[in-house]
Amino acid sequence: MNDNRRYDYSIPQHEKRDEYAIVASLVAEGERVVDLGCGDGALLDLVARRKPAEIAGVEIAETGVEKCRAKGYDVLLGRIDERLPFEEDRFDVALCNVTVQMTTYPEALLSEMKRVARRHILTFPNFAYYKNRLEALFFGRMPRTMLGGYRWHSTGHIHQLSLKDFEALVAEVGGLRVTRRLPLPTKSRVVNALAKARPNLFAFNVLYELERIDE
Repeated sequence: MNDNRRYDYSIPQHEKRDEYAIVASLVAEGERVVDLGCGDGALLDLVARRKPAEIAGVEIAETGVEKCRAKGYDVLLGRIDERLPFEEDRFDVALCNVTVQMTTYPEALLSEMKRVARRHILTFPNFAYYKNRLEALFFGRMPRTMLGGYRWHSTGHIHQLSLKDFEALVAEVGGLRVTRRLPLPTKSRVVNALAKARPNLFAFNVLYELERIDE
């Protein structure tokens, strides 16, 4: 049941997120694109500059849908971890930016992304990031580093996952292969260098590009 009266699980997007430009750069001109969990449309604004053939979105928060529609985007109100209101292969690319960890059924999200598009781009915070490990070890609590300072009960993050967890989920869902794994840059050059060698330990946020395997 959607209870939009009390909870708003949309990602705060009043500020441009660092990964937006990277995600948008992976969209080619003429592609049909859907953004799942599109918030207020801030990422769609950059994607639109890539001149896609079609651009659409799905968002659970009514406020987000209203803002997207005010910008002229075709955005539907609904969950993204259940059957999506699109036919098979409706899109070339499905985006899901920092939202997979907020869904109740991540496996359903991946399955639906695979159904409606051939290519998929997802980003998420890495629960196994070294600072999260240290915070849990020394303070014995849910790390607040990855939650942007929020506490465990005041955020929509309900399924924390590491890179290894995500890759295991991809294998479990089946019919997908990883074509790109990109640790997203931080302000630390040292951490960025370490993330290339040990991404599951030093990647703070990560981008995955998946491709459907047609049998």
